[in-house]
Amino acid sequence: MAERDNQAKAKARTWPARGAARAGGLAPDLTTWSALIARLRIWARAEAGAGRLLPWVPVAFGAGIALYFAADHEPIAWVATLAAAAFCATAFMLRRQRIFPLAVMIAAIAAGFATASMKAARIAHQVLAGPLSAISLQGYVETREDRERSDRFVLRVAAMETPRGSIKFERVRLSVKKGTAPAVGSFVALKARLQPPLAPLRPGSYDFGRDLYFQGIAASGFVMGAITQSEAPSDGGWALRYAALMQGLRDAIDARIRLSLGGDQRAIATALLTGRRDAISTPVNDAMFISGLGHVLSISGYHMAVVAGVVFFVVRALLALIPALTVTFPIKKWSAAAALIAAAFYLLLSGAEVATQRSFFMTAVVLIAVMVDRRAITFRTLAVAAMVVLTIAPEALVHPSFQMSFAATLGLVALVQIGMPALFAAPDHSATARAALWGGREIATLALASLVAGLATTPYAAFHFHRVTPYGVLANLAAMPVVSALVMPAGLLGLAAMPFGFDGVFWHLMEIGIDWMIVVAQWVAALPGAVGRVASFGTGPLLAATAGMIVLGLLRTPLRLAGTLAIALAIGWALATPRPEILISGDGKQVALRGGDGRLRLLQPGKDAFLLKEWLAADADPRQTGDPSLTEGVSCDPDGCVAAMADGALVALALRAEALADDCERAVLIVTARPSPAGCTTRVIEQDELKRSGAMALRRTGSRFAIDAVRPKATDRPWSPAFPEQKAADNLATRSPQAPPVDATPPEPEQRGDD
Repeated sequence: MAERDNQAKAKARTWPARGAARAGGLAPDLTTWSALIARLRIWARAEAGAGRLLPWVPVAFGAGIALYFAADHEPIAWVATLAAAAFCATAFMLRRQRIFPLAVMIAAIAAGFATASMKAARIAHQVLAGPLSAISLQGYVETREDRERSDRFVLRVAAMETPRGSIKFERVRLSVKKGTAPAVGSFVALKARLQPPLAPLRPGSYDFGRDLYFQGIAASGFVMGAITQSEAPSDGGWALRYAALMQGLRDAIDARIRLSLGGDQRAIATALLTGRRDAISTPVNDAMFISGLGHVLSISGYHMAVVAGVVFFVVRALLALIPALTVTFPIKKWSAAAALIAAAFYLLLSGAEVATQRSFFMTAVVLIAVMVDRRAITFRTLAVAAMVVLTIAPEALVHPSFQMSFAATLGLVALVQIGMPALFAAPDHSATARAALWGGREIATLALASLVAGLATTPYAAFHFHRVTPYGVLANLAAMPVVSALVMPAGLLGLAAMPFGFDGVFWHLMEIGIDWMIVVAQWVAALPGAVGRVASFGTGPLLAATAGMIVLGLLRTPLRLAGTLAIALAIGWALATPRPEILISGDGKQVALRGGDGRLRLLQPGKDAFLLKEWLAADADPRQTGDPSLTEGVSCDPDGCVAAMADGALVALALRAEALADDCERAVLIVTARPSPAGCTTRVIEQDELKRSGAMALRRTGSRFAIDAVRPKATDRPWSPAFPEQKAADNLATRSPQAPPVDATPPEPEQRGDD
């Protein structure tokens, strides 16, 4: 009987006859459009079933936050909040209706928009619009960073002296000579030269000013002269005391590591344990990111999982040595609780950056699931972690760290829940069993995890950093087992042994593993084609790729195949993005144009190395800023520079008024800080236009130029005001003519948070 049933099932699963397949296309029951539509409806209802909506809520919530950042001007926070409340109430009332899923998604979008609006309204503060020199500041040191060539700290301003006293900032970020940054928690007095937060260097590039705005920082600059410490008028509050405590702990750990290690080994060990990674040398840092091992330097899900896993294993193993505890008490849950405490301490020690917060929340959900006997690694876990992070810090959505971290985690969760069960569901043949016995399954799992995480983060690395890592899987396969089995456990044991004075041996064990990781990174980075350069593209392809990955990861029916179409569309869209013919910096002092060979030519090269590096990277150009070919065909004299575009038309950078008359007759475009002369028919981009629009990218369309600006005409946001020259009027009036002293430390260029 059982045999007949099995035969009937096998018969039901057989493919239709070839003739039927040819006549009906996909299958006999899909021969008409109505049948296809009916099947699509069945799949859609399955995707909207019980328990399927939760992972989509943070997606909709994030879409609402993205709409906030896409707005032309600042929304009215209370109106957005009332609208979100109304949509949420409507969704609750429709909970028994068929349109409930749609109502929930709309309510989540409105809630995300309102959350971002409320966060911006709550932290609203003044931003410096023009440079200020020799400004006297007094305040509390909140954070301190050790960098390769200098130090940097954030000052919470308590008093600020200007000639008219009309400006007052909450926080400023200042650079000082290496080794001279004051201690966190101290109250200092100093003089500084301040600059506005760095605006995007080209249309579509990362907005440093927006990043600093949500950190409450109004200006950046450098200290002029000595820093004087004095008695604070108050204790600065509990937050400052906590920051001083954690900074002191990080300094103590770094000091202990410094006794045993030096150079990049010491810097990487400190980065893995405390999150301070700014002292790593540029060659090693570049090699780590080119090879695909850069994620090791930023504390995220991997580090948090290793810390929690090691603590969980050690505590459970120790408790298992006592038979009475094993029999009577739930030692697995006790071990999960201990791992949760260790993960929380690691979060605080590392500075609680966005990626670390996401990692902790997800790890916490997993450990709590273990304690309550629930399934741990699911899309719901990721959804809860995303909602917590975006509710606390909605601005994290547009940060590369958040995007890459959640993309990698989404891919890994999909691998755990979908890919690995299907991969290892085959029956154990003798060859398969022998391969698994020798670690074949673990190696395959590691390779798959590296491949999936690398592919998931590729669109964001290409968009933000204009590069991909072709050999990322190779580097991770060679280095990550050593990091997991030696470097991180040795670091944790070193922390545990520090109070007893026996930590030195563990730092040396870390050094062995770090040396191997550096060797692998440098070897992979030196391979042919290791630097995968990608020309810049817009947010459209990035959104399409994001939608495709979400659909592939979250859907369960064949509808998920639509995700591959979205990803294919994103790739084609990105490759088809036209490159600008002319780039102009926000101050009008730097101009680049595309020559006849398709490569950029720089007018006035070498004046701003950081800007030129960004322009070349965005153009997928491997040349360095000092390359002589960057100035081929550029003619300069004291009055300005002239170069020809691909079609032979001339573009001029006029430095003096004397050059304008000749440029108006010969050039098709003039960039100048001078007013345009009367009767000049040439398109002139003056300083006032650049102040309103910021950096520009131009493409020639016939006799006109299509302009893409950092600040389009209708844009007016708190971190990017529409008329910065008006807001700078008071700053100009309060400037001091005093020149900086000889020992003034020049500012370093801003860096992206996880670059």
